[in-house]
Amino acid sequence: MFSNELKLHSKSDNETIKYGIKMGELLKSDQIILLSGELGAGKTKLVKGVAKGLGIKDEVNSPTFTLIHEYQGRIPLFHMDLYRLKEEEELYDIGFEEYLERDGAVIIEWPELALNLMPSDAIFINIEVSSKDSRIFYISSREKKNNNIIEGLTKYVDYGD
Repeated sequence: MFSNELKLHSKSDNETIKYGIKMGELLKSDQIILLSGELGAGKTKLVKGVAKGLGIKDEVNSPTFTLIHEYQGRIPLFHMDLYRLKEEEELYDIGFEEYLERDGAVIIEWPELALNLMPSDAIFINIEVSSKDSRIFYISSREKKNNNIIEGLTKYVDYGD
């Protein structure tokens, strides 16, 4: 099985958004991103950057109370936030599996709340808070189809660490 990993450091919200913009520029309609990290880690900031990179003009907010927001850009973006999910069955009510098959990219915050429903071909991003403004992004994928994202972000790696 293929595996590719990348570790990025962000020292500010602007840098996090910059990483997201690059991801959005590279994102394809069959790609799924799973975002994990504690509250305030920067998941939605990253999604805001992805939206900018996709040419989305709408204001991007976390869909915490609605579970999903749809945005139109270069490709459609389906942004899910499972934080308030009480049970996996709620995902069936919103057509979760259909979103994974639609023409567009999918970003899911808090995927660990329904892990057995998450696709194995996704890009996994775990965001670790290292200080008030600093974050570490651990990005990995088991699928070659996601190489474009990981390779596109390698120019931001600080090899001095």
